[in-house]
Amino acid sequence: MHKLEQRVIVGRMNRKATPITLTVEEERTLKQWIRSARTEQRLVMRSRIILSAAKGTPTRAIARELSVRPATVSKWRTRFAKDGLSGLQDAPRAGASRRYDEAMEKSILAKLDQEPPSGHATWNGKLLAEAVGGVSKHHVWRVLRKHGIHLQRRRSWCISTDPEFSPKAADIVGLYLDPPDNAVLICVDEKPHIQALERAQGWLRLPNGKALTGFNHGYKRHGTTTLFAALNVATGQVKAGHYKRRRRREFLDFMNEVVADNPDREIHVVLDNLNTHKSKRDRWLARHKNVHFHYTPTHASWLNQIEIWFSILSRTALKGASFTSPQQVRNAIDRFIAAYNKEAAPFEWKKKEVHSVHPKQYYSDLCN
Repeated sequence: MHKLEQRVIVGRMNRKATPITLTVEEERTLKQWIRSARTEQRLVMRSRIILSAAKGTPTRAIARELSVRPATVSKWRTRFAKDGLSGLQDAPRAGASRRYDEAMEKSILAKLDQEPPSGHATWNGKLLAEAVGGVSKHHVWRVLRKHGIHLQRRRSWCISTDPEFSPKAADIVGLYLDPPDNAVLICVDEKPHIQALERAQGWLRLPNGKALTGFNHGYKRHGTTTLFAALNVATGQVKAGHYKRRRRREFLDFMNEVVADNPDREIHVVLDNLNTHKSKRDRWLARHKNVHFHYTPTHASWLNQIEIWFSILSRTALKGASFTSPQQVRNAIDRFIAAYNKEAAPFEWKKKEVHSVHPKQYYSDLCN
């Protein structure tokens, strides 16, 4: 071996190791890292190196004990002496250089404002990549995710254009928040054309031995039925009436039952603007002085609390069920109402302010 190489090796062997001094908090943290099952093994190894070095153990002895190279021990001794506990973490890496710049991102977003290619109703990642050029579809999707853009998602809305929206809405919200004393407040509406669909249901055994439960995609129609319902806002109790059609005649017949259930009491009824609910010369209302109709604004049936209950009914008793006749549908609804009324509770109306906005302003608020 050359004499110069020998002197270098001897110099390295005689070089004094970086001294390690631990505070009480640093020693406690290192021991916690070693004991924790969630600590990365590389950090456990580095903690053992520092704890051994703090006891005065030579570098080569630590290397033999932990089965690592002496250079590795020296590296982490030096890093800890300089930066403390943070020095035991991996240094940040530069990573791959950016392939696409901000100009490419702006080009992708700008392309969304244009019509998609002929034959396509909407954009997708592949079409955008081809239209912009010089970019992969994967990067297009990354840009869209960054800005929370979902190309296939569609939002729908219904804006009330009723010129009397404010007074009508205020009237109904006022009833919910402060109902008249000694009066009954009910919400009434109808759910027409409820279909009696017969579906093949049961268990399906798959070739791999697993079993699925559900219903066949095909079904058979057995007619429809119409449901009229009244929700008592104060109690949450629901009254229902079944009819074959939805006309003024059926509506008044149902209202007669509602009035009969509340004799000699003032009744306030929340309704939508359906023509069966209104009449220019309403002789029925003239005969029932104790009944007062309150109409929701046009395209604002969501102000009627019975719509909430209709949604509960559909999800709980009708969706996916199989019926062979309209009478079976009516029986199922009656059973649900009987069970529902046992634990019925009023819906708590919290919104005190209801605003009507111009469609363009609504869309702008929705996007922003």
